[in-house]
Amino acid sequence: MFSLFKKEVQSYFYSPLAYVISALFVLIYSLSFIQWITSLTKLNLQFSFPAIFYNQFFYFIFLVPMLTMKTFAEERRMNTEVLLMSTPLNVFKIVMGKFLACGVVFAMIMAFTFLYPILTAIYGEVRWGSLVCGYLGFFLWGMGCIAVGMLVSSFTENQIIAAIFGEAAMLVLWFMDRFSSIEWMQKKPVLSSLLTAVSPKSRFEGFATGVFRLSDVVFYITFIGVFLCWTMISVEKRRWSRG
Repeated sequence: MFSLFKKEVQSYFYSPLAYVISALFVLIYSLSFIQWITSLTKLNLQFSFPAIFYNQFFYFIFLVPMLTMKTFAEERRMNTEVLLMSTPLNVFKIVMGKFLACGVVFAMIMAFTFLYPILTAIYGEVRWGSLVCGYLGFFLWGMGCIAVGMLVSSFTENQIIAAIFGEAAMLVLWFMDRFSSIEWMQKKPVLSSLLTAVSPKSRFEGFATGVFRLSDVVFYITFIGVFLCWTMISVEKRRWSRG
């Protein structure tokens, strides 16, 4: 599995993809940071790194499909899927190898933002507990989106289609808590409560306020596990269909 993991990580940095995503992510984060600092004096707000993560995640989900669209779709397009499926690796190791590779790239991208807390600590004060909580929540939610994107990529051989439908799926997850609050849904309290309970966005609100809850961590781990299992089923079905 390590060889596949290593190959996947290298493939991101041998192409402009990782650098483009990193640059866009840092740009979005920087603009959010500057906007928040500017608003402090105008609106008398209290500075919060978790709040920056919360505010910028809507823009970040437009970048996640760019990271995941190639995971399985490219294998089909390059006709390397048969070679991958014929390796001694089982489906679990294939999916986990690709997932962990995406996770490492995502963690590297997040690492670029460490400069801002360091600068803030030099010239001001940082709530380190709240900061760690925000980073943890953002990472878990990002890994959940990666799992969703990989599942979508396993359905098609076209990377553009994988990116478009991956984006659509993430937007649905983003607005899931909004769906539960519409008038029609309020008439069905059980369904409304269910949507709120499974909404990744509502679970991130605790991290965004610097509050660590074990139930939220368990939710994201379960969320990731469910989508990875569906990806394994999709890949296994593809393997059997090829004989």
